[in-house]
Amino acid sequence: MARAGLTPERLVLAGAELADEVGFDNVTVSALARRFDVKVASLYSHLRSSQDLRTRIALLALAELADTMAADLAGRAGRDALAACGNAYRDYARAHPGRYRAMRGPLDPQTAAASAGVRHAEMLRAVLRGYDLPEPEQTHAVRLLGSVFHGFVSLEEAGGFRHTAVPSEESWEWALDSLDHQLRSRQR
Repeated sequence: MARAGLTPERLVLAGAELADEVGFDNVTVSALARRFDVKVASLYSHLRSSQDLRTRIALLALAELADTMAADLAGRAGRDALAACGNAYRDYARAHPGRYRAMRGPLDPQTAAASAGVRHAEMLRAVLRGYDLPEPEQTHAVRLLGSVFHGFVSLEEAGGFRHTAVPSEESWEWALDSLDHQLRSRQR
């Protein structure tokens, strides 16, 4: 019989909190069992494995960020939408480093296709509608935005910008301005 109060949803949320505290790579069913002061075996009625837990955390993170992005993008266009989208990624990574790392990992094709990751791509395409890019330029632009957003966040998170007196915030705004300029220059 499952321990009262333990549900897959509660376990995944606790796993996500654990990821933010100790790092996504350190999240296991054993670590989660210690958090609830239960035997590991009692969690297997809710989770298949540590990989199942990690996948569910990734799906949670993708959904949380998609919801945030949707709210932040509402009513915006052009550079304003571009900044809102990028800032959503950056702010989420700062607030939830373990969850952010979780959503950057690979998912099998079926799981990925059913995840909120699809919404991320759709929202990036929505941002790009303000730039009126034809295909395949739009696909290239989606990849460019993802690369810049995730690359900047990853470098910032790793301390890659601490070696200079120029604040990373200035570089972030410069990057957004540069993306906006590049996208405008490629409009039809």
